[in-house]
Amino acid sequence: MKSEQLLRAILPDVLIDNFDVVNFEKTDSRFDIWLDEKKVQLKEDRRNGDIIAYGLGEYHEIRDFPIRGRATYLHVRKRKWLDKSNGEIFSYDWDLSEYDGTRLNAEFVAFLKEGD
Repeated sequence: MKSEQLLRAILPDVLIDNFDVVNFEKTDSRFDIWLDEKKVQLKEDRRNGDIIAYGLGEYHEIRDFPIRGRATYLHVRKRKWLDKSNGEIFSYDWDLSEYDGTRLNAEFVAFLKEGD
């Protein structure tokens, strides 16, 4: 089994599609998984040379469903983008309509929808 298949089995697809796992720690009581948003622009921003990557925001800790009896904490951070034409710094809001009925908890949905 490929590692991506395993990740898709335990994490929401929106995470695997749009974030990279950058660290993982296992202790006797919990799993901690760090995820950074991929450096991928929306189609309309790729055409606009004024939109550039501008680093990553702070990690947000989200408690997910337990795995194998251990608490699971996702440490997720979104990418920041700079519009050089007006100096605006922003993050993408994710359209989560395709994930209705999945196991995304309210805290995680709120994080993905928030802009900086």
